[in-house]
Amino acid sequence: MGINIFQKEFIQAISNLQHKLKDLSEEEMDTLALRASNENPWFTRENVEFAFTGITSMLNEPSLTQWLSGYDTVSKPSRIGLILAGNIPLVGFHDLLCVLASGNYAVVKMSSKDNVLMQFMIGQISEVSPKIGERIILQERLNDVDAIIATGSDNSARYFEYYFGKYPNIIRKNRTSVAVLTGSEDAEDFKRLGSDIFTYFGLGCRNVSKLYVPEKFDFTPFFEGIQQYANVIHQHKYNNNYDFNKSVLLVNGEPHLDNGFLLLQSTSQLVSPVGVLFFETYATPRELEEMLGQQRDKIQCIVEAEKTRLITGAVPFGKAQLPELWDYADNVDTMEFLMSL
Repeated sequence: MGINIFQKEFIQAISNLQHKLKDLSEEEMDTLALRASNENPWFTRENVEFAFTGITSMLNEPSLTQWLSGYDTVSKPSRIGLILAGNIPLVGFHDLLCVLASGNYAVVKMSSKDNVLMQFMIGQISEVSPKIGERIILQERLNDVDAIIATGSDNSARYFEYYFGKYPNIIRKNRTSVAVLTGSEDAEDFKRLGSDIFTYFGLGCRNVSKLYVPEKFDFTPFFEGIQQYANVIHQHKYNNNYDFNKSVLLVNGEPHLDNGFLLLQSTSQLVSPVGVLFFETYATPRELEEMLGQQRDKIQCIVEAEKTRLITGAVPFGKAQLPELWDYADNVDTMEFLMSL
């Protein structure tokens, strides 16, 4: 399709944003992370920096060009209502970027849990391009919109559908991610998998909350491989969740494994609470495929070791929280949706 003049200007502006974000000093990042963690204690300095690094690496000119070359720009801009989540730092940034890249207006309802970082990012966009910044409108109550993109829990999705069902919409519900293990993984694989489990304390839809393992799987190498993440237990909210869930398992006499900072529990359930990782065994690759197929609409992504290649389209260990611009939540192409209005 090629790149049009609007897209060329947009790519230039967002490339400038990338340079601006890369140039943030340690002191600026410290101040920003402190303000963010005061608003939301889950947003530690480490996690805020990880989110910024992930976004910054996405916003390079070749990737932006590759992404946008598959789409046109709308001829008549619409007002797109964005209801942003706040479970992990800057989780709403990609939706905002899509709306702006498509040529539409973004009417944004912030999450109270991620106000500081999103406000900062919008300020940075406005600085590199006042023209793009003018297409961002912040509202506490969304009104006068043509379409809605809303992200939340299964409960809030019912509320969104009730209030915004009359508009063209993308309404996202709870999803989680899973890992497939075969027993051939090494220490480096488990170290990378640990990143997919523990980044953002497991609060993101791209975080691994469950392992699928072969029968008689030995968890010892897994526990050894994730040992470097033991410091999660020093975050008081994570620690409280771990202690609470450990007490529940002990009181109920539920069999589980415990390494001092993560509880492993065998169950057919998918979404584990903070501090807990679920697992389920499979006998054959075919049985595994059937198990995953039954849960597909609840799974955001499947991760496995790069050498395994058991599941088509699986994400390599360590990459779950580093999506590309064209990796859309719930496999719904946001840009295509925006073009169709």
